[in-house]
Amino acid sequence: MNALDSHDRFEATAPVRRAEADLRGLFGQATAVIASFAGPTHVLESANPAFMTLFGVDQARVGDVLPGSAADSLVPLLDQAYRTGEACTARDVCAELGTGPDAREVSFDLTAEPRRDSAGEVVGVQVIGSETTQVRHAQRLMAEHRVLLEQIARQAPLTEVLDGMARCIEELVPQELFVSVLLAEPDGLHLRHGAAPSLPAFYNEAIDGIATGEGVGSCGTAAHRREPVIVTDIATDPFWDDFRDLAERAGLGACWSTPILARDGSLLGTFAMYHPAPRVPQDTDLALIEVFTGTAALAIERHHIEQAKRAAEARAASALEDLATAVEAERELRADAEHRAAAAADLAARMRAAAVEQARAPRPELCQLGGKAGCAAPAEIKVADSWGDAAWGCAAHVEQALIHVRSVFIASEELGGLATYLRR
Repeated sequence: MNALDSHDRFEATAPVRRAEADLRGLFGQATAVIASFAGPTHVLESANPAFMTLFGVDQARVGDVLPGSAADSLVPLLDQAYRTGEACTARDVCAELGTGPDAREVSFDLTAEPRRDSAGEVVGVQVIGSETTQVRHAQRLMAEHRVLLEQIARQAPLTEVLDGMARCIEELVPQELFVSVLLAEPDGLHLRHGAAPSLPAFYNEAIDGIATGEGVGSCGTAAHRREPVIVTDIATDPFWDDFRDLAERAGLGACWSTPILARDGSLLGTFAMYHPAPRVPQDTDLALIEVFTGTAALAIERHHIEQAKRAAEARAASALEDLATAVEAERELRADAEHRAAAAADLAARMRAAAVEQARAPRPELCQLGGKAGCAAPAEIKVADSWGDAAWGCAAHVEQALIHVRSVFIASEELGGLATYLRR
């Protein structure tokens, strides 16, 4: 089918509502920034710690103009408010904060309001705003999450859904990470590769088919326990004793794995987030894990349902084909039986007619079954065959004829056959 029925539609929208609630609750806690500037050159008079952190300004800059990228982002807004004397707002203002490996892109909404003296003249600008970086990430994640649910609803291939989900998380989360989904075999004793677009191929091949069990890495243990397993440092965790060299070759430092469970509690697989360096999960990480583990469960369970449906349809089609074959065979057997019955009836009729015809012939005095040598014994018994031939013979030659000539029978007017012969 091409669309979800009402029950499936409810199941598909429920993860959306849960995801939005989780992401709003965790990503929506924006940081407020407040700062006050004086004069047309916008000398920083005061600012709260959040402003200092976001714009990379240290306390020594108070009483001075803003430096670098901070000035590039704010000055146009400050100029407008100072020049017009009216409040103005800028949304999703982006800036790169920090340098080198610590550099990051942030966004924020800012409102600049003019400050006036007792005479009403503009003497400075006050800025109030909130960081929207995490909110924007949450919005993009929710948008991608909706796309995934739409793919599930239209029954896109499972590999396509899982691969898209992994790439979505890897691209939108600020920190570098690698997402992996392993699928449980029907017996729940082994895990097979599902999706891991950014992990090395040799790593995916090595863990494809790993057993579920205590101490079998993060994923094997999570599948066995049916609960999340957080390994913050692969280099020291005993769960990774058998896989530590493999993880080192793949450049993996941490692995957080969560079991993917069906609605009835059965194991569907595992959802894992790998990091290049040892790392402890934050609240936002846990929210992402919960949201996308639920999405993976929905996709995998729908895939299993479709597989079962196709298998049932195939069995039904095969059974129907077998039934049609049996009906045709029965029809052919019945037709053959009817043909044989008609042939037998016709043969019996011809035999009766031949016997009656031969019964009318006069009995000879001597045996006719003696061959070229002849037989001087009196003719006592009449024999015939289905071809209509008949002869009279003595008891000895009639017995020989019955033994050596196929389809020969003893003929009499009463059609008694052998019974007549026995009662002679």
